[in-house]
Amino acid sequence: MAFTEGISLRTSHRGGVVKRLLLAILSCLAVSSVATALAQQNQDTLKRIAETHTIRLGYLKEGVPFSFAEREGRPMGYSIDLCQRVVAGIQRDLELAQLDIKWVELNESNRFDKVADGTVDLECGTSTNTLSRQKLVDFSLMIWADGGTFLVRPDQPVKSLADLSGKTIGVIEGTSTEKALRQALSDQFVNARILLVKEHLEGLNALASSAIDAYAGDQTVLAGLALAVASQTKLALAELQFSFEPYGLALRRNDADFKLAVNRTLARLFRSKQIIEVYERWFGKLGKPTPMTIAVYVLNGLPE
Repeated sequence: MAFTEGISLRTSHRGGVVKRLLLAILSCLAVSSVATALAQQNQDTLKRIAETHTIRLGYLKEGVPFSFAEREGRPMGYSIDLCQRVVAGIQRDLELAQLDIKWVELNESNRFDKVADGTVDLECGTSTNTLSRQKLVDFSLMIWADGGTFLVRPDQPVKSLADLSGKTIGVIEGTSTEKALRQALSDQFVNARILLVKEHLEGLNALASSAIDAYAGDQTVLAGLALAVASQTKLALAELQFSFEPYGLALRRNDADFKLAVNRTLARLFRSKQIIEVYERWFGKLGKPTPMTIAVYVLNGLPE
């Protein structure tokens, strides 16, 4: 009896092991199927565009002069112009009689999540291409090169980071500018207080009311903001840069065909004189293209 019971127990134990093994295999297969489905979904952007005749573009509300909207749903700016040309290029390559654009408003906090989860196909804003961000999204060819600096009141000019020692600096939370600013202050042993804000308007109001002494951001964006509010308050740019900000259009990872379609149109544009027309439309008040800007266009005007 004891021997028989022993066999029975061992058989039962073995059956439990097999059952658990099968469950583990089924779980792995389920996870693999989900991962495969998601990967397939990521790779089907052009297919979906061709089937629905619709592409979803994300824009920022206050990214002057790159991406902004004076009225809801009517975005404009340098990055918007580039995205619209990308749409025209995709429409031509897919031989579509019509390709509608669905505009989706984004902000600095959710823009990459909305790209990654498929809410938008392409983010047309002021996004710096960084290695850490490439864990979540991919980027197009470089469309602009900028640097971090400050907006200040004209009576309190800033020529170096040391001028901000003991003062308060505003910056949008979670941006590459915030990270670069903290690093620059640390590297130069400058003790300044950082006030985190949610959007540019909040930062500008804080600067105008003297709640902060400087507002940090990308130089071209800050110049555009200063021009936009010039009739209400006078602001000046600091005489320094503390970071390098290479812009790209954000798109989903693992979608080589869609990325190629985006880059093909951008490269064609950069090889043509039309890119100077786009530049002059949005940056003409700032003067002629700088050598760095020309270098961006030349280096990214890849041949066919």
